Amino acid sequence: MSRPPSLTGRPVVITGAASGIGRALATRFSRLGSPVAIADVDEAGLKATAAGLRGHVLTRVLDVRDAADQLRFAGEVRDWLPAPLAAVFNNAGVAVTSTVLDAVPEDDDWLHDINFRGVVHGTRAFLPILAEQGSGAVVNTSSVFGLAGMPHQSAYCAAKFAVRGFTESLRHELRGTGVRAITVHPGGITTNIARNARVRRDPEGRGRTKDEMAAQFEAMTMTSPERAAEIIHTGVDRGKARILVGPDAHLFDALTRVTPTHYYAVLSRLQNRMRARQTEAVK
Repeated sequence: MSRPPSLTGRPVVITGAASGIGRALATRFSRLGSPVAIADVDEAGLKATAAGLRGHVLTRVLDVRDAADQLRFAGEVRDWLPAPLAAVFNNAGVAVTSTVLDAVPEDDDWLHDINFRGVVHGTRAFLPILAEQGSGAVVNTSSVFGLAGMPHQSAYCAAKFAVRGFTESLRHELRGTGVRAITVHPGGITTNIARNARVRRDPEGRGRTKDEMAAQFEAMTMTSPERAAEIIHTGVDRGKARILVGPDAHLFDALTRVTPTHYYAVLSRLQNRMRARQTEAVK
């Protein structure tokens, strides 16, 4: 099977572009000569991203939960496109940390509306453009938590598993059309997602503040947003249907295959070792 044409220099759409992986993707593609259409609900962050881009840029304040506005954005992109659309990165995402017992339904709904339904809305909005072209890619961000269920992340895992299932179903529907559907499974990436998460209380009962929990998460991340963007770009160019981002993503993938019901016992031991090393380093 031959590789698809490279994304380099071709137009792309990126949601969640105000920070993190989305900003890194926008910066990377713009630097490589691609016209870039970027969107995010965070207007200030979006402007900061746009200020660092070169070349042809379309900026749009967008709440991905709004299906009608996603359709309007797709129409604006269609009118803006200087060439056929190469890829749509449905990347916007948020986090909630809670036990199932203490979960607040409004928090779960907020997360699902962004992390899952936002992906669905974006796919449905832009798919007609790609289908009409007979080319391009829908690149939907899942997570390693779309490969493995983790404690205190039930809402996030549910949404990211849903993104995976939705995108894999779409992939099979698109066979023979020239349009591809790709899932991205990042491991721990050094972004603001933990600091922007909704956290009502420490789910482990240890009395940690939200900032303390975010700092612990960030101390264990293994991949920068820039490296993540490079891996994603390379994976799409190589024709991959599923892209694992970071060494921890490969570990999650391997463990869920080898021991599909006991992977967390291994992961928790590794996590405890990392925490112990962090504690020693602080001393």
